[in-house]
Amino acid sequence: MRQTQRDKLKVVATPALPLAADKAYVLDEQVGFLMRVAMQRHTAIFTSRMIEGLTQTQFAALAKLYEVGPCSQNHLGRLIYLDAATIKGVVDRLSARGFVTALADPKDRRRRAVALTAHGRAVTEQAIKVAADITAATLIPLTAEEQRMVTRLLKKLG
Repeated sequence: MRQTQRDKLKVVATPALPLAADKAYVLDEQVGFLMRVAMQRHTAIFTSRMIEGLTQTQFAALAKLYEVGPCSQNHLGRLIYLDAATIKGVVDRLSARGFVTALADPKDRRRRAVALTAHGRAVTEQAIKVAADITAATLIPLTAEEQRMVTRLLKKLG
C-alpha cells in the first residue's frame, strides 16, 4: 500500500498521560511551548544576521533552488513545506528583488519553472555561508553530541 504525503502528516491520536494528583500542568515543561521558545531564539539570531533582509522562508526558497535547480513554483512550495498561496507570495517578492526568474520548465514546456538569476545565485551563496553561522549560534548552548541529537530528533518529529 502506497503512503501519501497527506498520510505521513496525519497525527496519531494517543491518550494523554494522566497527571499525577500532585503534579500540575507546567507550561515550561511542554514540548510545544519549548519548541516555540527555541524557534523565537533562532528567529532573533536569523533576523539579526541574515544578509539582504531575507526572511527564513525566502532563504529556504533560495537555498532549495540552489540545491535542486529550476523547478515549478508548486514543487518548490512542496519541497519547503509551504502551501500554494504562500509560495506564490515568496516567489513574487524574490522575483521583484531580482533573485529569481521564471523560465520554460525543462521537464514540461507547458509550465514555467522558477530559477535563480545570476544575482540570486551570488546572494544565495553568501546567504548559505551566513546561515551556517546562524545554525552554529543557535546550537551553541549544546555539546556537539547534543547538536547531532537535536537535529536527528527534529527530523524524526518532522
